[in-house]
Amino acid sequence: MRITIFGSGYVGLVTGACFADAGNDVLCVDVDAGKIERLKQGEIPIHEPGLEDVIARNVAAGRLRFTDSAEEGVAHGLFQLIAVGTPPEEDGSADLKYVLTVARSIGAHMSEYKVIVTKSTVPVGTSDKVRAAIDATLAARQASIEFDVVSNPEFLKEGAAIEDFMRPDRVVIGTNNPRVVELMRALYDPFTRNRERLIVMDVRSSELTKYAANAMLATKISFMNELANIAERVGADIEDVRLGIGSDPRIGYQFIYPGVGYGGSCFPKDVRALIRSADDAGYPAKILGAVEAVNSAQKEVLFAKC
Repeated sequence: MRITIFGSGYVGLVTGACFADAGNDVLCVDVDAGKIERLKQGEIPIHEPGLEDVIARNVAAGRLRFTDSAEEGVAHGLFQLIAVGTPPEEDGSADLKYVLTVARSIGAHMSEYKVIVTKSTVPVGTSDKVRAAIDATLAARQASIEFDVVSNPEFLKEGAAIEDFMRPDRVVIGTNNPRVVELMRALYDPFTRNRERLIVMDVRSSELTKYAANAMLATKISFMNELANIAERVGADIEDVRLGIGSDPRIGYQFIYPGVGYGGSCFPKDVRALIRSADDAGYPAKILGAVEAVNSAQKEVLFAKC
């Protein structure tokens, strides 16, 4: 299959490399001409175990290429994957300018049916905005071209992204179009052969699923840090407590290690973005607010111990 991926950052490169490794013809597009040139020279801008080797062998096989031309990218693939950044605004909401810029580029250059797939982590309703942006661009061209917009969030863990993509525990597909379900099923077939992993739902539920997953993990971290602070004050050993609750299969051992709180490029911005989305919908997300407050306070705990 011919696949175009807009965005050559963490998600875009891992996705492109893994799809190419499954035999697809992949073209990665990025507006940063310098980055594209470095990628062509074999310089990988991120560190992820195994990624450099996967990229190298697929570039050598001619299955993975890089360009800074949006027009070339749109012409290339039936599947147009949007994997650009969604940095946080000052109010915590996700900045969709890069996502919508890609959508307009697709609308400006497409000449036949395309499946537009949002891989970026985006708030509920983004696919509607992507569709509206493409519709408006096509209308300005006085062009009538069929397309579908699909939500397909990524669930990659840093340090294990290749394994996560090649052997996913789930592949979430957000669409109401049965034809698109079959196209996406065929796209992911090399990675889901030993058992059914596709979870098909409506677009908005798919968009919320990504935020919900990260917020749930962040909640476990903040809850465990809260327990650790209580344990310290009442004379309990939080490590023993962790073993005691983690042995319950309903809880499990993952993400219940006390520490300085969650960080990185995803959890903080995704929790804030979900809080903002809830505010915009008229609902005060009290638990998520507490998760963020506990995490912020936990940053000071280590220094207080020094």
